[in-house]
Amino acid sequence: MTRIGIYGGTFSPPHNGHIAAAKAFMEQMWLDILYVIPAATPPHKQMTCAISPEDRLNMCRLAFSEMEGVYVSDMEIQRGGKSYTVDTLRELTGEDRRLFLLLGTDMMLSLGEWYRPDEIFRLSYPVYIRREKDAILDQRIIQTIADYNEKYGKVVRRIVTEPLVISSSEIRRRFEARESVEGLLPPSVEKYIRDKHLYG
Repeated sequence: MTRIGIYGGTFSPPHNGHIAAAKAFMEQMWLDILYVIPAATPPHKQMTCAISPEDRLNMCRLAFSEMEGVYVSDMEIQRGGKSYTVDTLRELTGEDRRLFLLLGTDMMLSLGEWYRPDEIFRLSYPVYIRREKDAILDQRIIQTIADYNEKYGKVVRRIVTEPLVISSSEIRRRFEARESVEGLLPPSVEKYIRDKHLYG
């Protein structure tokens, strides 16, 4: 049984928080392969800047190039339109595969409202990672996981790691304001952004 991780998102841009999450995901879920999959059009959030899917894909390839077992896939970009997670799971599922889906806290909490959540739970094992330190969310997380277990028969597991509080929106703001982004994203990604003048 091949253990496959799926890490989707906008990745505009991919940063050190994404890389840290991917490493923890691979280690704690004992993954054989991790697919990093930039969305064409995310159904859950508005694209706030006009960065092409190709640029986001190229930045992901640079960001994850040194991680063994990680494959950056263009399957959602090639599919086009809104990138529904269930379509990606259908494409990757197989009798000899076990799929693990990585989610941030906000995405995990809203998973029951996604398109075809029943099928998402049937085809994969959702896993979440906290990228924030908001204690107010603790009880809501516990209750939501209990609700999912009762409704879908699966426990959502947590990747236990110290949150690396970095956001793509803050990085974009810093580029626009011509502030330092040192330590926030891989140097190769920073160079790509500056060479192509992507964020202002």
